[in-house]
Amino acid sequence: MLRNMCKGKIHRATVTEARLDYVGSITLDSLLMKAANIEPQEIVQITSLRNATRWITYAIAAPEGSGKVCLNGPPALLFEPGDLIIVLSMGLFNEEELIHLRPQVVYVDGANRIENVEELDLAIQRQDRNLEHHSE
Repeated sequence: MLRNMCKGKIHRATVTEARLDYVGSITLDSLLMKAANIEPQEIVQITSLRNATRWITYAIAAPEGSGKVCLNGPPALLFEPGDLIIVLSMGLFNEEELIHLRPQVVYVDGANRIENVEELDLAIQRQDRNLEHHSE
């Protein structure tokens, strides 16, 4: 069985632009993409912390260190400059791959500079969950 799992996340990024006149996508500082394990053209989910809107699109790399987070095309109607968002990348993983999965959570400041990158160890989380189930 394949499970759809988080493999990377940019937490509380600030939207810097919203361009309706573009065909679609989200343009992200390539440094943020690398840190969150997001490849160019990869499908990502964007969630607004202002209004809980969710949008699925693909990522385009902006110059490294630019701090750019630009919603292009239709999502420009739903997200505004200054909005805080979460950018989530997902992947399909089998049980063996899950053992080695280490999602990267990238925390940024108001200028979309990396403050911290946390690597989640799902093996430990799954082990803790199994222990909780057995103790009940």
